[in-house]
Amino acid sequence: MSITTLSPAPPLPHLRSHAPHRTPSLHPHHRHPSMAAFLRRLTPRHLPLRRSLSVAAAAAVRQDTTVWTPAPLASVRPAAESLFHVSIDVSDSPDLAASYTSAGQYLQLRLPDAAKPSFLAIASPPSVATSSGVFEFLIKSIAGSTAELLCGLGKGDVVELTPAMGRGFDVDQISPPEDYQSVLIFATGSGISPIRSLIESGFSADKRSDVRLYYGARNLKRMAYQDKFKDWESLGVKIVPVLSQPDDTWTGESGYVQAAFGRAKKTYIPQSTGAVLCGQKQMAEEVASVLVADGVSSEKILKNF
Repeated sequence: MSITTLSPAPPLPHLRSHAPHRTPSLHPHHRHPSMAAFLRRLTPRHLPLRRSLSVAAAAAVRQDTTVWTPAPLASVRPAAESLFHVSIDVSDSPDLAASYTSAGQYLQLRLPDAAKPSFLAIASPPSVATSSGVFEFLIKSIAGSTAELLCGLGKGDVVELTPAMGRGFDVDQISPPEDYQSVLIFATGSGISPIRSLIESGFSADKRSDVRLYYGARNLKRMAYQDKFKDWESLGVKIVPVLSQPDDTWTGESGYVQAAFGRAKKTYIPQSTGAVLCGQKQMAEEVASVLVADGVSSEKILKNF
């Protein structure tokens, strides 16, 4: 499969302050009243308009308060077919690095030539931001998207990031490990990105008796992080690759992740089982439905969005 490489994007323009613009006060006798005076004179029949103006103003304020931090790319390289490893240098932005505290968190990234920002889950564990000053991502290049533009950039090109968002995976729900001996992890495609962060951050997998990762992809060429499987297994996570369109040489699990899980012998005790889901929506819904039907508490089924 050929990969189109885009030319580096031009440098970011000077960032405008997000502080609210102050308009000089008008003379009391000026023929155009202020917005506040206009709103005060609205009669009840104008109230819907007044509410609409208020909502619009509030939305504008929320938009203006988003903090964007410029950061250069440290590297962009292929990870698998249509997937890329992207590392961003945040060493000069300690507040940005410090905002990432929990595996499963995500942020927004924007480019000067893109119509809208992208939401991206951080693939590296928080410790990497602290020790090496980088955020790492696994990006799927989709034609016409911000992600495609990002994957066409190179080292030194500047992007803008928001602080990390969300609570991430609430592993306290499946702690302590002696009470939750089984943790079943399910990921498809680039959904493996925050799962990598979870595994490498550590959740006492080696102190549990049954930790499995069902990882689905179309074929091995589209399966990222195969080079990390041995390390993950040494941490106590059994890897179960599942290919939906394997070639004739494949002898492992095939089909969809939820089907592979359904074929597995049930060895877990629902009351002492937790699960982590990330990836294709239908997979997540079907797996969650099966687990809940088996008696696993929905509070113990963790998602990062």
